[in-house]
Order: sequence, then C-alpha cells, then structure tokens
Amino acid sequence: MAELVNGVIARVADKWTMIILDVLAEHGETRFVQLQRQVGGISQKMLTQTLRDMEREGLVIRTVHAEVPPRVEYRLTDLGLNLGEASCGVWIWAQDNLDTIERARDAFDQRKAKR
Repeated sequence: MAELVNGVIARVADKWTMIILDVLAEHGETRFVQLQRQVGGISQKMLTQTLRDMEREGLVIRTVHAEVPPRVEYRLTDLGLNLGEASCGVWIWAQDNLDTIERARDAFDQRKAKR
C-alpha cells in the first residue's frame, strides 16, 4: 500500500504537473499550444508526456475536435481540481517563505565558498 501511495505522490507532485494544474485551474479548458506558452520553459515532448501521465491518472480530459487542423484541448477533471486545491497550500507556503528561503540559500552558499 505504501509503495502505491508513494508512486501516486511521485507522479502528481512533480514540478510540471503542479504548474500545469495551476495553469488549467486558472484558465480552464486550454489548447496545447496555449498551455505550452502559459507553462513556459517546458519542451513539447515534456508537456506531451506530462499531459499523458495526467490523463492516465484521471487529472485531465483531452478533447480532440474534428477540424483541420485538429484542435486539441485539455481541462481538469474533478480529481484534478481537487488536487489543485490540495496543493494550493504548498504554493502559498512557497510564496510566503520565498525571502526566508533565499536568505538561507545565500548563507549556505557563503559558508560553502569559505571552505
């Protein structure tokens, strides 16, 4: 059981999944290209893989519209929205503590440089 839970946490708590959750929660149903622009810094390959993983986990729904060229959109499921709400606390914590973390990093780097 613990191994299964660890696997789920590892899958849903990675950097790109969290950012994609945030973008989709904010913008609603979003086309792939728009999502890539909103996420920033993610390769097309990584975005594709992360979205596939999220779809497999039941976090997003992928809709392909029969147009030329095909239009593909992604939206959060209720499970994805629920995960986004649960992770909101981590985002708030990170924002609230960013200055403290930066000071700790600077102090660590200075100590390390003196060695």
